Amino acid sequence: MCAAMYVLSTVTGYVLTSVLLFKCPSLLHRKKRETFRGRHISHRGGAGENLENTMAAFSHAVQLGTDMLELDCHLTKDEQVVVSHDASLKRSTGVCANISDLAYTELPPYLCKLDVTFQKECFCEGGEDKHIPLLADVFEAFPNTPINIDIKANNDTLIRKVSDLVMKYDREHMTVWGNSSNKIVQKCYKENPRIPILFSIKRVLLLVGLFYTGLLPFVPLREQFLEIPMPSIITKLKDPRRMTKSQRIVTWLADTLLMRKALFDHLTARGIQVYVWVLNDEEDFQRAFDLGATGVMTDYPTKLKEFMERQST
Repeated sequence: MCAAMYVLSTVTGYVLTSVLLFKCPSLLHRKKRETFRGRHISHRGGAGENLENTMAAFSHAVQLGTDMLELDCHLTKDEQVVVSHDASLKRSTGVCANISDLAYTELPPYLCKLDVTFQKECFCEGGEDKHIPLLADVFEAFPNTPINIDIKANNDTLIRKVSDLVMKYDREHMTVWGNSSNKIVQKCYKENPRIPILFSIKRVLLLVGLFYTGLLPFVPLREQFLEIPMPSIITKLKDPRRMTKSQRIVTWLADTLLMRKALFDHLTARGIQVYVWVLNDEEDFQRAFDLGATGVMTDYPTKLKEFMERQST
């Protein structure tokens, strides 16, 4: 009887403490300092409105008033940091070669028409700008625009050079970097801990586990940005009729576990911004913001801007 009472009192105390700290995380953790707030985020500069990761795309998004540009980086053979999503040039240029095998001056231009990855059966036809830019070009052109950098390769030289560029252009306070790979994120943090990092997939899974066990309020987090997909959009990218029952169950389960307002609110209270990607429909914009996401990443910056303007009136 005494043992049962002891266990009950211990569990009750744990639950009550967890709930209190979950609702009031400042009692245990100092809120992270926010140097910018990204609500409107342009994925690859806005891959549905201009050719992805081009200066034209970035310029268009910045002129619209985007809060943040999202882009991807690779390293050329002559160790130039370029802005491109794929390691291979096949999809984007039609050339069967890797970026790492060519010098910067040898890189071919983009094709006239590229697929929009997160919009079913949709393509973007670009204008005159089909040039793969240097990261330095983007930093010089948009000195006051926060940038989200996806380090696409586990390459120490790439990570060091990106860090050097961030410091050269005095952008540590408005840059976030990382990758889904935990190894890459750890290397980024080790190279320059002053640049805020994203949660890797491994850390997202840990975060979800801590959330559902009630341990999250007790655990310090060094990441400052949670960037996660909305799993339900898979049904818009694939024909639901061709999805197996197990695929539908996994999608539903992932969406249920990840899209939690309580989790987003707790992280926001700790100064951790929550970005949901890649959303291209207004119903998904609405759902993300209703859930407490601090930002939405989209291929269609004009559509997101118009949505946000209507919501603010």
